[in-house]
Amino acid sequence: MKVTVLIVCLFSTSLADDPINTRYFPKDFKFGVANAATQIEGGWNEDGKGETIWDYWAHNYPEKIADRSTPDIACDSYHKYKEDVALVKAMGLDYYRLSIAWSRILPTGHPDKINQAGVRYYKNLFAELKEAEVEPMVTLYHWDLPQPLQDEYGGWLNETVVNLFAEYAKICFELFQDDVKMWITINEPKQVCHDGYGTGGAAPGVVSNGVGEYVCAKNILLAHAKAYHVYDDEFRAKNQGRIAMVIDTTWYEPGSDSEEDQEASERIVQFMLGLYGNPIFNGNWPQVVINRVALRSEQEGFATSRLPVLTDEEIAYIKGTYDYLALNHYSTYMVNATAEPAIGDPNFGTDTNVVAWRPPDWPSGSGSWIAIVPWGLRHLLVWLKKTYGNQEIVITENGLSDNTGTLEDDDRISYYQGYLSACLDAIYEDGVNLTTYTAWSIIDDWEWGAGYTSFLGMYRVNFTDPERTRTPRKSAAWFTNMVKTRCLVDTCTE
Repeated sequence: MKVTVLIVCLFSTSLADDPINTRYFPKDFKFGVANAATQIEGGWNEDGKGETIWDYWAHNYPEKIADRSTPDIACDSYHKYKEDVALVKAMGLDYYRLSIAWSRILPTGHPDKINQAGVRYYKNLFAELKEAEVEPMVTLYHWDLPQPLQDEYGGWLNETVVNLFAEYAKICFELFQDDVKMWITINEPKQVCHDGYGTGGAAPGVVSNGVGEYVCAKNILLAHAKAYHVYDDEFRAKNQGRIAMVIDTTWYEPGSDSEEDQEASERIVQFMLGLYGNPIFNGNWPQVVINRVALRSEQEGFATSRLPVLTDEEIAYIKGTYDYLALNHYSTYMVNATAEPAIGDPNFGTDTNVVAWRPPDWPSGSGSWIAIVPWGLRHLLVWLKKTYGNQEIVITENGLSDNTGTLEDDDRISYYQGYLSACLDAIYEDGVNLTTYTAWSIIDDWEWGAGYTSFLGMYRVNFTDPERTRTPRKSAAWFTNMVKTRCLVDTCTE
């Protein structure tokens, strides 16, 4: 193992030193930035908005948040949205990815009462974007389930929420059909299910490791599919827009060229990404996930697999529910195979059965949880092409955190330059159909469990100032220039 790790370290370091691609981005390639309602809006109970699971979590379990903060005010974008749109316009961006807060439109989560003040807020925001000639990319669900639906039904563990989400989606399609043509149903279902209903490490904090995340996964997929079909059947002809679900993963590079490590890499990517991507693009759960969970379940004494069965009807209903492949990606791990874990309580980690690690020489931002490994993105893009066909890929999140908030964020510039270079490599060398890159993020935000201790914005937000002042970092100027020149270096070649 020591020899393997040494070889991998040398190999991975050489890959990390790949030269920056000097070609121009294709003329029709689009750039954007992303944010989410809970993280930037504030106004958590203003103008009729209902409580979300993250409002409840932060208010009732402050110890779960690094600095015991709440999203009550966040960036105050509920009142400062015009300023945010002006920043997007000044950077010359094509897209602004944002999310609609379910509970700002439907305070209880139910469709019986529409909050008109919430509707006006998003109508005004979309009008501001139209005036700025920036296209909205709108996510219907970015983790912020209305708390009443958690209290009444147990959230995403209950099939009732599938229908309620579809009804909410239909209302949004009706309300904003003249404003939005780029829709996203659900953001990062893996995080919703694994952390929210598996480990319990995020709102709503349900601990059901090895069981809950699979039940959640099925319901999330059905909710996405139902919303997709509502759009396809009732709104597509008029709206002429597009819709998809965001899937996300870290890339897991094999720790050696052994067959066991190659299989370990494939296995964990299928558990982390394929669990949600395979039913949409290929139909049904990935076979390795079906086999692994069934095997472990039987040995644990379960009468049936902990992974819910998708019926033939459900497989057909979910398959093909996409207009593009939306991808969030931040970083990379190495993985090795390991001995089969002893049988005990159900556990998602023992289902995957790999050892993940990072070489100590991989760079990262100051205090960042993100290692800067651009080649990992390229490998992931190639994997997606190989596994799901050459679908159009839209990168909906990619960025670097730090815990200092420095304005001289050279690490972030290096990150963007390296990852965008990997995008160009994938486009020109690998033939990947990548059309859009969306950075996370334009401004700092309330970063979930990290609160206001983790910064990802190209503009710093002063969270101690009542005005929530936005100040440009060095990366803002670099990114603006890159968008203008469509080039990652001083002089590009065709």
